Amino acid sequence: MYVVLGASGRAGGAVAHALIERGEAVRVVLRRSEQAGRWRALGAEAALAGMEDAEAMATALEGASAAFLLNPPPANGDPYLQTDELGAALAEAVRQARLPRAVVLSSIGAQHATGTGVITTLNRFEALLKDTVPAIVFLRSGYFVETWGEVAQAVLSENVLPTFIEPSLKIPMVSTLDVGRVAASLLCEARTGIVELGGPQDWSAGDVAEAFAEVLGRPVTPVFVPPQHRAALLAGEGVPDDVASALLGMYEGIARGLFAREHGNDHRRGTVSLREAVERIVAAAGC
Repeated sequence: MYVVLGASGRAGGAVAHALIERGEAVRVVLRRSEQAGRWRALGAEAALAGMEDAEAMATALEGASAAFLLNPPPANGDPYLQTDELGAALAEAVRQARLPRAVVLSSIGAQHATGTGVITTLNRFEALLKDTVPAIVFLRSGYFVETWGEVAQAVLSENVLPTFIEPSLKIPMVSTLDVGRVAASLLCEARTGIVELGGPQDWSAGDVAEAFAEVLGRPVTPVFVPPQHRAALLAGEGVPDDVASALLGMYEGIARGLFAREHGNDHRRGTVSLREAVERIVAAAGC
């Protein structure tokens, strides 16, 4: 039995689907009961638990041969304080359940304790979980290509791709499909270490704009949003100040070259092309 946290999100959902496609027994851990039906229809078990509830999470993890763990993306409040609280509760749950193996979602750049904004929460998350499981892999992912879906409407309606990343700067990016497949494979192994995952090659915001242009059949221009305008833009989207500050810190770290693979880790590349990932974004947007 493989337990998956975050199945209602991009990465966790991709992991659960990949395990189901492999024919594995899967239990997804959800916060709300209304989310369970579609997973049960696919043959998975569903357990209800919040990460902050160590007792409930330990129960959800009981009997698992391995689990996919993650720190949920911040929605409100202080992301750093939340990481400490959730990470400590999850570490206690893992110990109580005597989980033998785990794959923990992290990020490229998580080797840095400062200077990378929200990614530094994953540095802390790794530290909190490091010694809790006999065999544990930290899967440090590249920037999710699917994140560009958050600006898909601007692409579709205005033919522009707003970006906080300098358009020519190539960084590790990866589709969550690849994250799911690699995580599923790692869950079936007994190993410890850090795996860093990018796409078939590193891509830039300019490359993403070109992929949108190819899929849509019309020009798409990347538009760089200067640092001094970003906070107001996020505020206009309703992003709370604490969360916005952490996100802006990530983009500052990317600009400073801190979103980079760490020497000595297991570096892997996925197989999903940028065009394929963008095609999925456009399809999800209803086009």
